[in-house]
Amino acid sequence: MSNLASRVLVAAIGLPLVLGLVYVGGWWLFALAAVAAVLALHEYSLLVRSLRPLVPAAYAGAVLALLGAHLGGVDWMAAGFLATIPLAFVLHWIASTRQSATVAISSTVLGAGWIGLGLSFVLLLRAIPDHGRLATFTVLLAVFAGDIAAFFAGRLIGRHRLAPTLSPGKTWEGFVFGTAATVFVAFDALYKRHYISVGHSLLLGLLIAIAAPLGDLFESGLKRDMDVKDSGRLLGGHGGMLDRLDAPLFAATVAYFFLRAIGQA
Repeated sequence: MSNLASRVLVAAIGLPLVLGLVYVGGWWLFALAAVAAVLALHEYSLLVRSLRPLVPAAYAGAVLALLGAHLGGVDWMAAGFLATIPLAFVLHWIASTRQSATVAISSTVLGAGWIGLGLSFVLLLRAIPDHGRLATFTVLLAVFAGDIAAFFAGRLIGRHRLAPTLSPGKTWEGFVFGTAATVFVAFDALYKRHYISVGHSLLLGLLIAIAAPLGDLFESGLKRDMDVKDSGRLLGGHGGMLDRLDAPLFAATVAYFFLRAIGQA
């Protein structure tokens, strides 16, 4: 199966499933986020295995952050995540590893924070009173639209590399078309449905359009730093779970704090 056909097949199956669970929300969405977190952290642990992360502590911290976000909001999300540090310290203390405590614990906390907190902000978006479903749909669909537009524009007319040392396949042309698609989705979903003003909807679209590629480049930077080509092949042409989550993790975080800053979260 070609890479493009594989991407289309996975998106055709996965996108309705994700959007359906976002629509339902509650513990169903929590379960989806928890499964995604565990799968992504597994890939992350393989990616940085030379750093000897304390993987059980990362799993626990990420799931506790998700549980805190689901049950108690931002404060308890932070409390759940911070449990990663003492758990990692205890595990390093009793484990037989030659890696330094600083490196092992730091790599553990990075994984729990990057993945656990990022997915927690998806839950926090969904928990926004009255408009949580709309806000979450918008962020996910805006990221998806931007990714698709950037992919095809980069292939068809891409000439100037965006970040040649981190991700040679990304182009400025793809970024421009991806930004346009992302901003359009945010504007159409949020302003036309009378959630936020036209200016706020355009600005949020622009912020998502910047945050999503940065999330992608962040993962690319880790892979280059660890001298690893792929983080996984779980999702066929889309790569691993991390490859699908890297952009939404950053985008959901930015979107939540933007909506909170303008009094809409």
